[in-house]
Amino acid sequence: MQPADVYRLTSVSDPRVSPDGRRAAYVVTTIDEEANDYRSAIWVVPLDGSAEPRRFTSGIARDASPRWSPDGSRIAFVSSRAKPGEDPKKAQGQLYVMPADGGEPLRLTDLKEAVSAPAWSPDGTRIAFTSRVRDAAYDEEDERKRPPRRVTRLAFRLDDVGWIGDRRQHVFVVPADGSGEPSQVTDGDFDDSSPSWSPDGTRIAFSSGRGENWDITFATDLFVVNADGGEPDLLTTGDGFSAAPSWSPDGMRIAYQFTPGVRDWPRHAQIAVMDLATRDRRILTASLDRNCAPYPPMREPIWSSDHLLFATEDAGANPLYLVPADGSDKPQTVVTGQALGGYDMVAGQGVHVATTPATLPELFHGESRLTSHGAAFAQARSLASPERFTATSADGTEVDAWIMRPPGFTGGTRYPVLLSVHGGPFTQYGERFHDEFQVYAGAGYVVLYANPRGSSGYSEEWGRAIRGPSNGAGPGMGTVDYEDVMAVVDEALARYEFCDPDRLGVIGGSYGGFMATWIAAHTTRFKAAISERAVNSWTSMWGSSDSGWAFEAEVGANIMDDPAAWRAISPLEHAQNIATPLLIIHSENDLRCNAEQADQLFTTLRYLGREVEMVRFPAEGHELSRSGSPVHRVQRFEIVLEWFARHLS
Repeated sequence: MQPADVYRLTSVSDPRVSPDGRRAAYVVTTIDEEANDYRSAIWVVPLDGSAEPRRFTSGIARDASPRWSPDGSRIAFVSSRAKPGEDPKKAQGQLYVMPADGGEPLRLTDLKEAVSAPAWSPDGTRIAFTSRVRDAAYDEEDERKRPPRRVTRLAFRLDDVGWIGDRRQHVFVVPADGSGEPSQVTDGDFDDSSPSWSPDGTRIAFSSGRGENWDITFATDLFVVNADGGEPDLLTTGDGFSAAPSWSPDGMRIAYQFTPGVRDWPRHAQIAVMDLATRDRRILTASLDRNCAPYPPMREPIWSSDHLLFATEDAGANPLYLVPADGSDKPQTVVTGQALGGYDMVAGQGVHVATTPATLPELFHGESRLTSHGAAFAQARSLASPERFTATSADGTEVDAWIMRPPGFTGGTRYPVLLSVHGGPFTQYGERFHDEFQVYAGAGYVVLYANPRGSSGYSEEWGRAIRGPSNGAGPGMGTVDYEDVMAVVDEALARYEFCDPDRLGVIGGSYGGFMATWIAAHTTRFKAAISERAVNSWTSMWGSSDSGWAFEAEVGANIMDDPAAWRAISPLEHAQNIATPLLIIHSENDLRCNAEQADQLFTTLRYLGREVEMVRFPAEGHELSRSGSPVHRVQRFEIVLEWFARHLS
């Protein structure tokens, strides 16, 4: 795989089974190289494999979120297609409905902001969805005349979304036949998400933080509101994060994802069921000791008769489980050993999207693969497959790791090695296609990656192992996690003679960028390092990030009570020890790790006379490497490869 192959990538996602269990609708995403933009379309395929998949929507827009009507006669979806006379570049995703066997789409909304999370009412007459509601100040197109923003909440901006303090997200309902305008069901200075209809169609459950100090309480609750609007009824008790509600078929219970604890992260999300009559909560998944809300987010728990279907994170994979909703038995695996990108089950018929390190995402029905959208890409290239191994850290802890040989690998040859550290830290590497690893391997590098302590996919104790010492929970970042990734390097060098110990490089983004800078400050073993979208100064991250304050739980104290703890884990505090040539890559619109994080590190190292360069991408946020402008993704790859070629060739 070469950098420009980014333009050839495809992805399958968000599968939905028709009410009769015979067909599935799903999304296929591609890249338009000439337009430097992403395209997506809805496709439909029979589950019995009796026919090839057919494209359901056409055009050059982004079509997403297919949702079957209860009788299966129509499919609702969100599309960014422009209406007549509208600039396609300014078109927002709006809600459409189209006959399931094809025809002309009917546009249901014409809002100023994009539509998301569509959900049909049980009788098929209405569709609920969410959309942001702009302050009236946005009506002034000339920003030089626009009134100033008044900020009163901690949640006033969000990476990849922008300003949200004056654009709160609310629940709407619209007639599915186009006979009326959307009506706003919720309002106020709150962000509401995940609308779910009650089986009788009179109420909508949703997730939100709505207390007086919701922005500093750091918890979300479930609410129920009349489908015609009114005061929402609080269901949960504010003792954690309650999200992704799903009504039982009899309307007596709601299943949802519940992450316990307030300012006590990371914790495993659990699948919970609430009895609406008593408000009693039953946790169904504690026996797994695994995170039941994978990242990136997939969907709400799915009712299948008296069971619930859900996904987890487990040692690099995303097993699917079924668990009795009454808690009478432990969860049982349905799909295991695969990295998933979406799933659904209707009338006992299940589908899921799966990928491997050397294959792009495709749709499966059980063991049967239903689609081949990425087959041509894989068949036209020599793609690398990793080997899994275990490394033993300094204190005897075993760490899962993977090594990927370059395509065309020749025995007896020593290759330069790149260690990649994932972000989070509460995320996982694993068994999925990763374009970065394929590009690095394609350029002749051995690629190492691992799930050190602090990662998800293992026990909750593993994920909480790098919490800060202020609360007595652990040693903090840059301790056992650093020892774990260094142990992976040591084990690879000892086990695989084709790894060249004199040509080691390290790269990481976000928390992985923090680790790359930290590694450069604590060892000279690496000949070159790349730190991307990194946290370099936790003390400024506290207030400059859209969520820096949320790391109080991991650091162990807020910055006012223990500023020394925040400084101790800041790579900037150790910058004078960095002798490794360092490339800093950052996006100028990054609101998660603001560009000042890159500026501070570059300024310090350049002032010290160290070998350092900084690359800043305009008009990009924190997700540049995954969903940024295709041109920028290709340019980023070229910059990365040039830097490592310069120092590791």
